[in-house]
Amino acid sequence: MNIVFMGTPEFAVPALEKLIQNEKVIAVYTQPDRPKGRGQKLASSPIKDIAQHHHIPCFQPENLNDASVIQKLNALKPDLIAVVAYGLFIPKKILDIPHFKTINIHPSLLPKYRGAAPIQWALINGDSKTGVTILYVTPQMDAGDILSQKEILISDEDTAELLHQKLSQLGATLLLETLQRIKKGAISPIPQTEKEVILAPKLEKETGHIDWDKDARSIFNLIRGTNPWPGAYTEIQHELLKIHVAKPILENIRGEAGKIHSISEEGIVVETPKGCLLLTELQKANKRKMKAHEFIKGTPLTVGSFLGHHHV
Repeated sequence: MNIVFMGTPEFAVPALEKLIQNEKVIAVYTQPDRPKGRGQKLASSPIKDIAQHHHIPCFQPENLNDASVIQKLNALKPDLIAVVAYGLFIPKKILDIPHFKTINIHPSLLPKYRGAAPIQWALINGDSKTGVTILYVTPQMDAGDILSQKEILISDEDTAELLHQKLSQLGATLLLETLQRIKKGAISPIPQTEKEVILAPKLEKETGHIDWDKDARSIFNLIRGTNPWPGAYTEIQHELLKIHVAKPILENIRGEAGKIHSISEEGIVVETPKGCLLLTELQKANKRKMKAHEFIKGTPLTVGSFLGHHHV
């Protein structure tokens, strides 16, 4: 099958690599090079690097509505376009070019979590499972008919970063299986049920702010779902404190919101109205990440004092 691949970040890499091994990728589209890092040097996307490594023509238009872009895509005569985390709006004129249409890998069990941050919201909301969906791309975001789905369980060890890696691999495998079924004509697209739609909007910096009035399990889910970005944070002695790793303990205790319950080598135990959180990896503003035992050495903490705004 002659395939045009559209993708940009690390998440799209396993899918492109699998397609290169198993199908014929005739062109790759990725976002233009962007300034990156301290020096703000222009950097290419992980997808562009792979395309160049395999000598596949790589295009980086700023806008897909451009007549010359549409003309070029038409001339490629793809059988199918595969889109994975591309990040640009794809107009209907392009979606309709391939004989087998344009399909996308979305990291949630649609219609749940349409939008930019499906992996993070599944964790923040404390879901027990998530998965990937292969669907037709339509002008409305994540709203096309579903071709296939695969689910996985979410474990307490999962963070947004870890789940991202798992779903990226799962999506690549499911994409290949789905392509085999498309070739055989063995696919029955299923329309999404509009009343079951849940949105997963982009995370903001404020999303990571910890509200100690919530229960320990909810705060734990927020910490995992905002790791690595924007990160969960609170205040300690008028300073910003990021919490990278924590786990719920003593889940039946009814404590005071944000009160330091105990301090040990293992970590800092903080109370909530339902359960406690053991904080094991923390970071002060402009400092490096530290394990709790090291953090305690440099920051005098007292049992009975509070984290967060409302007691500052």
